Amino acid sequence: MKKNFVLAGILLALSAGILLGCSSQASPWSEAEVGLMRSLWIGSLPELPPDPSNQYGDDPRAAALGEKIFFDTRFSVNGEVACGTCHLPEKDFQDGLPLAQGVGATDRRTMPIAGTAYSPWLFWDGRKDSQWSQALGPLESPVEHGGTRTQYVKLIQAHYKDEYEALFNELPDFSDESRFPVPAAPVSDALALSNWEAMSAEDREAVTLVYANMGKAIAAFERTILPNESRFDLYVEAVLANDISAARDIFTPDEEAGLKLFLNDANCTRCHNGPLLTDNDFHNTGVPAVAGLPEDTGRARGAQQVLTDEFNCLSQYSDASPEDCNELRFMLAEGEELERAFKTPSLRDVAERAPFMHAGQFWTLEEVLNHYHFAPAAPGGHSELEMLHLNRSQQAQIIAFLKTLSAIQ
Repeated sequence: MKKNFVLAGILLALSAGILLGCSSQASPWSEAEVGLMRSLWIGSLPELPPDPSNQYGDDPRAAALGEKIFFDTRFSVNGEVACGTCHLPEKDFQDGLPLAQGVGATDRRTMPIAGTAYSPWLFWDGRKDSQWSQALGPLESPVEHGGTRTQYVKLIQAHYKDEYEALFNELPDFSDESRFPVPAAPVSDALALSNWEAMSAEDREAVTLVYANMGKAIAAFERTILPNESRFDLYVEAVLANDISAARDIFTPDEEAGLKLFLNDANCTRCHNGPLLTDNDFHNTGVPAVAGLPEDTGRARGAQQVLTDEFNCLSQYSDASPEDCNELRFMLAEGEELERAFKTPSLRDVAERAPFMHAGQFWTLEEVLNHYHFAPAAPGGHSELEMLHLNRSQQAQIIAFLKTLSAIQ
């Protein structure tokens, strides 16, 4: 009888060991790789920091007003273009076009909005240093919204007076056309500029203050637009829990192999790092110029523009103190490395955002990987790329991984 109990115990132990072996797998990841994955995981995204230049940035009333303005086509010269025309919620707040289309055609691709509140620089060239100053640029661009600030403050007075005054201050009376003509703004249009210069300094200041506050309300809404969890994030959670079996239920072998290449041989995290998979910096990656478009020097010009921007962090319309504006005060403003350098876009939802690059030069991820594989010389400045030396199978695995970065619906 005692022998039977011993035998039963041995058999039980053996069967438990067999079951344990079936339910657990050796991790394919080193400690360093796991640490890098953790840094890319959406769970590592810190709490959204305040924007010192926008004291209304986290006010829900400002976000509600900003959302209405964002989708209101009256804020354009023809009544047909809103921020939401190019930044479509169903398309990850971009438009899927190689060049943005407002009242005219622009020279660059629409950038997505999710997570841009974490970035010190906006636009492909970083010519704006806050979401609220960025929002103001397209409103007076002749090829985007095409309107002027006197037109816009009159719209605020006519349609959003109560909401505006509950947040900011009492609106002046902008109804006098002789004092506040439309069009009027410090823009290139001759009539609008002439009308603007004919206005008194006090009236120009009153208009511009309301205009700046419009941007701050739009920014408050845009601060609420954040990336969502992806299959990649679920995979990382399983790896962090040391549950490799669960991780491999989430990723295919090709997706897992693509992630390993992404972290190692492909050197993707050199620029695409952090939970937003961008370093928010500027790089010349040898992207070809587009025939028919003006020469685009990227950050080289954008750096100069942000320094002199009417609405930058150090401007009179900013709510920040100079000590809050160190990104602007100590930024790299010149040098060959800025020539044709463009902002690193986030890779979150990248597979849903064709075409790619600053002017939609590539329509597929295969074209993008092929470009990085061959690392051609830049049309201007000096490309940072080095040939990847990845075969077709490895490139396909990286693309498989990139598709796991799409938000779970």
